[in-house]
Amino acid sequence: MAKHKQRYIQPRNTKEAMLTIEKLFNQYRHAPLTSELLKYHQNLITRLQDDIFKEAIAENDQRQLDELQGMIASMQSWSKTRMTNQPFNFKMRHFKLVAENTVQFKRKIIKGQTNTNHRASRH
Repeated sequence: MAKHKQRYIQPRNTKEAMLTIEKLFNQYRHAPLTSELLKYHQNLITRLQDDIFKEAIAENDQRQLDELQGMIASMQSWSKTRMTNQPFNFKMRHFKLVAENTVQFKRKIIKGQTNTNHRASRH
């Protein structure tokens, strides 16, 4: 019985459970679609809809409930997209799907030698 308790992750709250599922989803989102993977994915969605949703209601945090419903919809869209053999170019971040090929520019603000409060950005 003790081995059974140690084998599975026991999240302390809704957010921790959602973060764990988000991390798992990001690991397998590009894997080849098999019946085992689809069954595993459906199991995660069921966990979100049942256990975690009930716990989110008990925590009485409306923002968390909204994030959870968005996460469920995002994971269901993965199933639909992959079933039609289309590429899935998104990853989950903060419980939302974001495009993974977006370009981010770094900007370094440098103080000039002038007495003004304006800062120049040199690229």
